[in-house]
Amino acid sequence: MTYVMCIFMLGLVLGLTVVASNPSPYFGALGLVVVSGMGCGMLVGHGAPFLSLVLFLIYLGGMLVVFAYSAALAAEPYPETLGSRSVAFNFGGYLVGVVIGASFFWEGWYGGLWVTADELVEFSLTRADMGGVALMYSSGGMMLVLSGWVLLLTLFVVLEVCRGTSRGALRAV
Repeated sequence: MTYVMCIFMLGLVLGLTVVASNPSPYFGALGLVVVSGMGCGMLVGHGAPFLSLVLFLIYLGGMLVVFAYSAALAAEPYPETLGSRSVAFNFGGYLVGVVIGASFFWEGWYGGLWVTADELVEFSLTRADMGGVALMYSSGGMMLVLSGWVLLLTLFVVLEVCRGTSRGALRAV
């Protein structure tokens, strides 16, 4: 399990560097999908499969909307990929920065101390993520409705910003 979690963390870091180094929205969105998959895999490894599924579906739904807007606004016939020189240079620079930053915290790293929420099965009555979901719908119902309204308002704001003068997202064509 430790090797799988290390693979998830490595994929998370590599996906984040792809997102940070790529100026094209097409490949940046692909990097964000990889990052969300790896992050949800880490949640599954820590004992929260339901939370991971819900976050993955919500995140991919949001990414679909953001990708549609950014792809409509950026009408590039030949977008830059990871193989281009400038993107590969940025990617390498970000990886060097991550390695230097990780070297400061390498001494306190203990991968064997990962304990999931379901390790102590004989002492628990429910799964850890199921109790949180029930609490969210019982006590946090108004916050759920408020966050839904905020997301709807955000959608209208993004639509108004992307509309431009008269032709909307087709103004770049």
